[in-house]
Amino acid sequence: MAAYNTTIGRIYSTPHSKNAWAWLNTPGGWRQVNGTSTDGHTNTHLVLTAARDSGKSVSVTTDAADSKIIAVYL
Repeated sequence: MAAYNTTIGRIYSTPHSKNAWAWLNTPGGWRQVNGTSTDGHTNTHLVLTAARDSGKSVSVTTDAADSKIIAVYL
């Protein structure tokens, strides 16, 4: 598990269920939004999008493999 205080560089999603990604500027790289539940996935993606649009920093927590975003604090 890792935690980053970062800005969001890019957002990516597809019409497929629970498939959204965010580019973390620090440390850099794509992280998939965790798909535990549909509502949680959508809400996390909305916070990431709001952070990207406003340019504000967010606190991002990832899973043990540091590949999926499990929590975001704006």
